[in-house]
Amino acid sequence: MSKPKPVVIVTRRLPEVIEQRMDELFDVRFNQTDRPMDAEALVGAMNACDVLLPTVTDRIDEALIARAGSRLKLIANFGNGVDNIDVAAARKRGITVTNTPGVLTEDMADFTMALIVAVARRFSEGARIIPSGQWVGWSPNWMLGRRIHGKRLGIVGMGRIGLAVARRARAFGLQVHYHNRRPVSARTEEELQATYWESLDRMLARMDIVTIHCPHTPATFHLMSARRLQLLKPDAILVNTARGEIVDSEQLTDLLESGHLAGAGLDVYEHEPAISDRLARLADVGRVLLLPHMGSATVESRIEMGEKVIINIKTFTDGHTPPDRVLPQL
Repeated sequence: MSKPKPVVIVTRRLPEVIEQRMDELFDVRFNQTDRPMDAEALVGAMNACDVLLPTVTDRIDEALIARAGSRLKLIANFGNGVDNIDVAAARKRGITVTNTPGVLTEDMADFTMALIVAVARRFSEGARIIPSGQWVGWSPNWMLGRRIHGKRLGIVGMGRIGLAVARRARAFGLQVHYHNRRPVSARTEEELQATYWESLDRMLARMDIVTIHCPHTPATFHLMSARRLQLLKPDAILVNTARGEIVDSEQLTDLLESGHLAGAGLDVYEHEPAISDRLARLADVGRVLLLPHMGSATVESRIEMGEKVIINIKTFTDGHTPPDRVLPQL
């Protein structure tokens, strides 16, 4: 007699090729609306499955986990981070949590460099000129942006993505500086000609461009606080493709409105998908480039993420430790 397939509930629609493969391997149930589930729907799912497959739009906190059914044994997150899941609470309930690390590195690094160039060279403003019929021809002082070659780039968080950004930045002629919990190896520093700053405050005060690549944890919530944002030079640019909660969005908006900060490129937001009217108005006048959390949105990355999720589920349900198990941070 064959072993029954584990029941897997998927909270959002995934690439078709991944859904087909999951349908072959598991007793899988998809959220046909492809809209984020509310808390009650998530609780219902957590009481009806062996494996829950959430995404970054699902907030699975301690209160929800406390209401999970006894059959739920794995939360296989479709995402690089797990800040949407209370991993410690899950572990106390005997629920394993996995993620999909390493898949997004190159796509996110490409995207970050694109944002840096786009903000410095005012691409979003320029892209609106011709369709609006405002272009009357070239002029020496019109649409002047900023050169990035030779400028100081400060990377906050030197993990996989931060390192990939640093390598690209060197090719663009940027000077690489970084702040991290600990320095990278001497060999890597030499390869990137990178300067380590133990003090984040001191680094921020000297950078022309700052890009954020640390995870969102309780320790990094508002890491870029009002005080730290005010350390940035008036002609500096801030780019955030990590998590919106890392930046004090109200203070960032204040600085952009007052002209204390030259510009910003944002792909993530503190209360997304909600965007403040003030921030939206700044985008209209070209002070900030706002993108809809699309940094990892490539066909290749989504399929690779799905493949990792399948491996994690299959390994776990076969009685082994999944390769991408996440443990609570101490």
